[in-house]
Amino acid sequence: MKNKQTNDDLILSIDCGTQSIRAILVSLEGDIIDKEQVFYEAYYSPKPGWAEQEAETYWKGLCKATNALHKRNSSNFSKIKGVGVTALRSTMVNVDSGGNTLRPSIIWLDQRKAKNVFKPSFTMDIIFKSIGVDSTLKKMEGKGHCNWIRQNEPETWKKTHKYIQVSGYLNYKLSGEFTDSVASQIGHIPFNYKKQRWAKAKDILEFSKKLYPIEKEKLPKLISPGEKIGNISKEASQLTSIPKGVPIIACGSDKGCETLGMGVTDTSMASLSFGTTATVQTTTNKYVEPIKFFPAYPSVMPKHWNPEIEIFRGFWMVNWFKNEFALKEVQEAEKLGVVAEEILNELLHKSPPGAMGLIIQPYWTPGLGEKNAKGAMIGFGDVHKKEHIYRAVIEGLAYGLLDGMHKLEKRGGFNFKKIAVSGGASQSDEICQITADVFNMKLVRGKTHETSGLGSAIITAYGIGAYKTLKQATENMVSYADIFEPNPENAKLYKQLYEDVYLKIFDKLEPLYKRIREITSYPEH
Repeated sequence: MKNKQTNDDLILSIDCGTQSIRAILVSLEGDIIDKEQVFYEAYYSPKPGWAEQEAETYWKGLCKATNALHKRNSSNFSKIKGVGVTALRSTMVNVDSGGNTLRPSIIWLDQRKAKNVFKPSFTMDIIFKSIGVDSTLKKMEGKGHCNWIRQNEPETWKKTHKYIQVSGYLNYKLSGEFTDSVASQIGHIPFNYKKQRWAKAKDILEFSKKLYPIEKEKLPKLISPGEKIGNISKEASQLTSIPKGVPIIACGSDKGCETLGMGVTDTSMASLSFGTTATVQTTTNKYVEPIKFFPAYPSVMPKHWNPEIEIFRGFWMVNWFKNEFALKEVQEAEKLGVVAEEILNELLHKSPPGAMGLIIQPYWTPGLGEKNAKGAMIGFGDVHKKEHIYRAVIEGLAYGLLDGMHKLEKRGGFNFKKIAVSGGASQSDEICQITADVFNMKLVRGKTHETSGLGSAIITAYGIGAYKTLKQATENMVSYADIFEPNPENAKLYKQLYEDVYLKIFDKLEPLYKRIREITSYPEH
């Protein structure tokens, strides 16, 4: 994008995602001055189901992005007063005492499983089985990448000085400090989400220390969002072009920063993320488990939480549809020099609301609450074409997120008045309008779709003292460009389909899903 010269102080936000990293210059009013995005392969698979990435890929991407940004903004770089890093979740890095990586990072999409070795006491085992969480605990232990490394690569684990999030790795490369934000600690690690600190063996009913028995000395120092991690080192300055000595402020996870970047600071609003994993979150000052025995994540607002419901494959389904059904639209987009999603938006105009009775439940990957679930597409007739399938995909994702929002409201006693959207698919007016209609709520979209980067800029601006309070920083830096009001006629139709059909699909089909799994062994038990 074209840069803007400014005389004002600036924030440099680093937003590291699964497929790309962005370096964004943000003003203290929340305006994007300029940005640079560097793409890389999301992961590589040494074996089927594995998903790994070299942590150096993220660091090299950061350096490439900041240097390109500096080339266009040499005078603006001198005005950077703070740097904030936000990054993908549940992706860990093993480093030695010199900060060198010891193996590729096993990223959040990886499907390998560790062996179950945790053996609860006889009494606790009975309790776990009586409340129905024994299988969930085994599944969570199996997903612990630290456990897999300990079991399969003991020498790597022995050499590991620190086991840190990608955010912690980038913070180290910038500052030389093994320090990270409390709000970035999301994943299969020994973290006490309620108390927002590393778990201790004495924590009653806190099992993460037992499920993920990482040695205390291998974990980084944690500080609250808004506190200073360190300063840009001389070496990092030479590699990134960021001025030496600029303070680095603790931020949080990409989803958490996204929620703050949309101005969702209390339970009057819900934040919808239209990303690879689709999520619905809110921000609360009380600890509320979104699903029983599933933690609320730490918010970038200190001493707050972000309870979240997710659809694991979320708006990945747009890519799935594009790859499997939309060759014509992809080719047309290439001829016109536009992204394929712009052409796909036209399909949404060719199908009426409700997709002529075609309904999708988007459980292409089972969730924690629906372990036997598979995706369902019902209601086919000879009238249905490609456009009906695509609309049903978008409507199904909206139904899934609405279901998630209702679960949050029920669990926390919340009453949402408005929804905010962010993520790649939120750039589509058509998708935003469908969502507003399905939710029958006012939907707001930010002035920028770089909401994760904006969120980290907000907490950084607060951290350097540009604003006295985080609330003041948020109010001054978040602004909305678009408001989508629900269409009453469409909302009425969607309400009937959601309540009378969608909500009943899983219960009706679960016995069949379970039997399919038993017969085919897919997905694995």
